[in-house]
Amino acid sequence: MSRDFVDLSDAGGSVLAAMIDDAIDRKAARKDWPKGKPDADAPLAGHVLAMIFEKNSTRTRVSFDMAMRQLGGSALILESGSTQLGRGETVADTARVLSRMVDAIMIRTDDHAKIEELARHADVPVINGLTDLSHPCQIVADLLTIVERGFSLPGLQLAWLGDGNNVVNSLIEAAGLMKFTVRIGGPLGYEPDAGFVERARAAGGEVIFTQDPVEAVRGAQVVVTDTWVSMGQVGGDVHVAAMQPYQVNPALMSAAAEDAMFLHCLPAHRGEEVTDDVIDGPQSAAWDEAENRIHAQKSVLLWALGKL
Repeated sequence: MSRDFVDLSDAGGSVLAAMIDDAIDRKAARKDWPKGKPDADAPLAGHVLAMIFEKNSTRTRVSFDMAMRQLGGSALILESGSTQLGRGETVADTARVLSRMVDAIMIRTDDHAKIEELARHADVPVINGLTDLSHPCQIVADLLTIVERGFSLPGLQLAWLGDGNNVVNSLIEAAGLMKFTVRIGGPLGYEPDAGFVERARAAGGEVIFTQDPVEAVRGAQVVVTDTWVSMGQVGGDVHVAAMQPYQVNPALMSAAAEDAMFLHCLPAHRGEEVTDDVIDGPQSAAWDEAENRIHAQKSVLLWALGKL
């Protein structure tokens, strides 16, 4: 049985919990192993993942490649500019062709409608490696990192500082699925997608908006931010000016819970959304978070291919 992973709701809360448990177990089983050595059970031996990149990537590219290697499979990298998709072949035709050649497709693109069309026409699982609307694989890694640090997801108090972008949209979706609170500190006009907010609240998550950054982080167990200007976004100077009060620095972190952790999906614009002494400091889990992209995506791949 194969399944698409376009957004977190495709899996649901109980599956997300199972993914996190599986990722923790697989990560622990690999302790001190060479990073390219396959897992003992190599559950995706013989399987091939096609990775389509229409946006620049470091963590998504490397983590999906390494995830497939560790699961015993392999990956193909397809840059849009060097494929027929980049020369005008339809998404539907690309989906039909790749379905005959590979076992799963991951795409990192701009328009969310593109991945939805790819999923409609593909006969193999389609996984969202990032769109302008959502970034579900990143959030599975974030949730894994939070659980590893000893926090429970139900009832969690999480603060988001900055732009209402694709990452916070998926965090809000996770809040509904896993029943926690997201307090969003940001300026008017930069709110996240209203549909994600509405669905999360209906599912039992709490989403709170404030223009006061201190109010957003007060008592928070997890403080999260991202770059103020996303790839391909216009009006960068205006964005940066509006976001200045929401920089995560030691003064702001001091308003969070004493044991609060800091997350950033990277790359970071140091000195803008976060200062060096926070991202490199003892409360930062950004580097665990980055590594956990591998372990989280292994579980996503296994679920998508009907093996979890």
